[in-house]
Amino acid sequence: MSAAVQQRLLELWETPKTLHGLLSTVDHKQIAKRYIGTAMVFLFIGGIEALIMRIQLARPDQNILGPETYDQIFTMHGMTMIFWYASPILSGFGVYLVPLMIGSRDMAFPRLNAFTYWTYLFSGILLYISPFLGQAPHGGWFAYTPYTSVPYSPGWGMDFYNTALILLTISTTGGAINFIVTILRLRAPGMSISKMPLFLYSTLTVSFVTVFALPALTVANIFLELDRRWATHFFDFARGGTPLLWQQLFWFFGHPWVYIIFLPATGMISMIVPVFSRRPIVGYPYVAVSTVLTGLVGFGVWVHHMFAVGMGGLAMSFFSAASMTISIFTIVQIFAWVATIWKGWPVLTTSMYFALGFIALLVVGGLSGVVTAVIPVDWQVTDTYFVVSHIHYVLVGANMMPVFAALYYWLPKMTGRMLDEKLGKISFWIMFIGFNLAFFPMHILGVLGMPRRIYTYKAGLGWGSTNMLMTVGAFILAFGILISLINFFRSLKLGAIAGKNPWNADTLEWSTESPPEPYGSVHIPTVISRHPLWDEHEEEEDPNGERVLDQDRLTLSSSWLDAEVLALARMPNDTILPLLLAIGFMAIFVALTFQSMWVIVGALVYSFAIAAVWFWPKPEEGELA
Repeated sequence: MSAAVQQRLLELWETPKTLHGLLSTVDHKQIAKRYIGTAMVFLFIGGIEALIMRIQLARPDQNILGPETYDQIFTMHGMTMIFWYASPILSGFGVYLVPLMIGSRDMAFPRLNAFTYWTYLFSGILLYISPFLGQAPHGGWFAYTPYTSVPYSPGWGMDFYNTALILLTISTTGGAINFIVTILRLRAPGMSISKMPLFLYSTLTVSFVTVFALPALTVANIFLELDRRWATHFFDFARGGTPLLWQQLFWFFGHPWVYIIFLPATGMISMIVPVFSRRPIVGYPYVAVSTVLTGLVGFGVWVHHMFAVGMGGLAMSFFSAASMTISIFTIVQIFAWVATIWKGWPVLTTSMYFALGFIALLVVGGLSGVVTAVIPVDWQVTDTYFVVSHIHYVLVGANMMPVFAALYYWLPKMTGRMLDEKLGKISFWIMFIGFNLAFFPMHILGVLGMPRRIYTYKAGLGWGSTNMLMTVGAFILAFGILISLINFFRSLKLGAIAGKNPWNADTLEWSTESPPEPYGSVHIPTVISRHPLWDEHEEEEDPNGERVLDQDRLTLSSSWLDAEVLALARMPNDTILPLLLAIGFMAIFVALTFQSMWVIVGALVYSFAIAAVWFWPKPEEGELA
């Protein structure tokens, strides 16, 4: 293709390197890097909070932190890691990779993509305003009522909890809708539903789960804020409400959320393991179906968080059975990965190390999860450190290990530079050892009876040496993460040039330059198999230039099942409107936190005006379907 065509595409899609361009870009690659970078900052903050707590618990009768301060750090740590790190970093990878994997030039709704990032960022800023005002939330990331009602939690701390989470749910829901439409309607010609990369199955599944599960959290936060500041009684037993309503709403969201921050990670492993096993994944249809069924059955297990609240035996038996059943789908995926490695020719790169480490940690976390699905056993270990260990193996080990595998695998595509493999493997072993030292002994402490959510403990209980070991493990884990961060920044200048496809991978993102051009591929590619770069088909073959689409910011729209071309889709230009609207939403929720009604009214009027400009029909956009 001529240099003139590439120049036209560059002029159409490139964001100007100015301050205005920085704030107004809708390029999915730029937004994705911001997601990943911001989430890593929250990982750093949440990690520091974890280390502070481990110092406090390293020995009995420590008074480094008082009970209120500990509760605040405990709450901020849980919220940061679960809500502001674990899911957004996977969204960042999805925003970057999904358009490239499906041969599209952007997400389906680029402006919504920018808006969801800004609201994510502002929601985190709103949450972290609270500690600087001495008003950090202190009710735990689960915020059980009635402890979080005004008589027991005065001040603004739990108001920050509610408003920050509501703003985050707006971001996350918008992002999920964007993923659904992008994956179903913008796939390259020939990429039928049965030929999609498995990462797309996991991303699509969790996007549907998000759309249906997240409203429960939004409603719970709204109800709690109404109870706190508007004299309603949703959770007030004395006035006809019930505190258990909060648990039902929260865990109806909370357990599907486990899979929202877990399934995309398994999708990434399903991409990495075959590449470094040098063969297609074993059991592709079974892995795809297991992924979807995990999302579906995940809606039927939330009550296993509530076995100790006194419900009927028949109801608890149903949820116990569902909790055991869902483990089968994870076992299918584990067997597929192991069989792929067994039948292949494994290449032990750093990414493969992290993938193997993830499989090991997932087995440990999964087994402890099955244990808690047995009701009599759950009664014994609930609210002990056994559950804390399970949570960290599933939510940290099964998320963080795949994330680092993905960083070592896809960062060369994003930056154009290879990371140092020797440093990466050192980082892996330090992280793996530190993780297991930090969290496996929690199983033992739980069986010995150490309660969760305590800020100190008495000497003579036999918990001191184990807690000290866990604290040492936590610092080892943090050191391992630090090595990878040093490796990343070092690679930006000293790393070897990556080239298009340094791993000899099989999916479309590796057919683009490293880093990709703003427009992705010159020609919208076509696909005839599940492994387009491993077959003999030339994906960008287009002798007549019909798929160059250099007349405007265009990409192809296709049918959801067979990916047959339906129309041309025009992508919007860069605009600052998403940022302006996100600022309006931020103002609304800050004002709501402090009950400033006139500010709320003004921010609503401002936001409505920005939205009107955003959605005002543009005559030229009606020319194309």
